[in-house]
Amino acid sequence: MKKSFLLILLCVGLTSNSYNALFNTYNEHLVFRKIINESFTIGEKLTYRLHYGIIDAGEAVLQVKESKIKAKGRDLYRIVGTGRSIKAFDWFFKVRDRYESYVDKESIMPWYFIRRVNEGGFIINQDYTLHQDLQLVDDGETKIKVPLNVQDMLSAYYYARTLDFENAEKGDVFEFNTIVDGEIFPLKIKFLGRDQIKIRMGKFKALKFCPVIQTGRVFKKEEDLTVWISDDKNKIPLCAKAKILFGSVKFEVVDYQGLLNPISKI
Repeated sequence: MKKSFLLILLCVGLTSNSYNALFNTYNEHLVFRKIINESFTIGEKLTYRLHYGIIDAGEAVLQVKESKIKAKGRDLYRIVGTGRSIKAFDWFFKVRDRYESYVDKESIMPWYFIRRVNEGGFIINQDYTLHQDLQLVDDGETKIKVPLNVQDMLSAYYYARTLDFENAEKGDVFEFNTIVDGEIFPLKIKFLGRDQIKIRMGKFKALKFCPVIQTGRVFKKEEDLTVWISDDKNKIPLCAKAKILFGSVKFEVVDYQGLLNPISKI
């Protein structure tokens, strides 16, 4: 159950002086990519409800905020994701998670990542400094060599929203690198076609995806997880359904605020 909450709730403050101390080296000759971001902006807030079987089990909130600090003089988004079990579910499996990612506005890559997990007493406290210019990640104990533009668990979700699916064909696979628990993981998502999805908030035009996942852990096969995102420039996840080793889970958006574009509601 630990991994199911972690996966579904994320599909998810320090002072300026402390951050400035982290970025004390810089490769001034490196040219960073430029991403045209027409999908999200400061003030966006997405709220999701998670169901375990027929039971309402948890809630996740994703917010895009202005960052008060910079990295190497570059402007950042402060993206915050929180996940928690509802009170009625706490007796069975209490979840209190928080993720923060400081994401480069121009290149949509993270410079710092904070992870605070408490899931049924399972604790993770993780801090990454991502030296994108040096292609190194520092977790406070070790330095890990990484590819350029590597994503963290939270920033990956926002970067994926900037991808162009306009001419995508069924079966196309989109891939980018993420760092998870100190290891580089190539995240792949397979396009399954255009669809319509009906949820509590109404009916929406959607793009349907199947993440290409590591089987044999939470999921038996990759088809056990299906995600629908809005078929518009926002590309927000609307709904996800997953079969896990101990049942099934579903999450769906129950509120959205501050979207950059009109949403594809029918």
